[in-house]
Amino acid sequence: MSSSMTIRIPDGLRKQLQKVSKIEGKPASDIVRESLRKYLILYEFRRLREMAIPYAEAQGIFTDEDVFKTFS
Repeated sequence: MSSSMTIRIPDGLRKQLQKVSKIEGKPASDIVRESLRKYLILYEFRRLREMAIPYAEAQGIFTDEDVFKTFS
């Protein structure tokens, strides 16, 4: 299912979006959807990461290098 949404954006941002849309040959709505999808994925990743940090630290995992050593 798909639905529409109206948003307000500053003129400068709209102009940038139109420019990228023209360069990429994609509708502005496709660029906005892709950007929103990426934002939400990153948001969820950060949220889960924050939840996992206390458990990792309890196991002595503090850095990315510790993660690679543990799971390699």
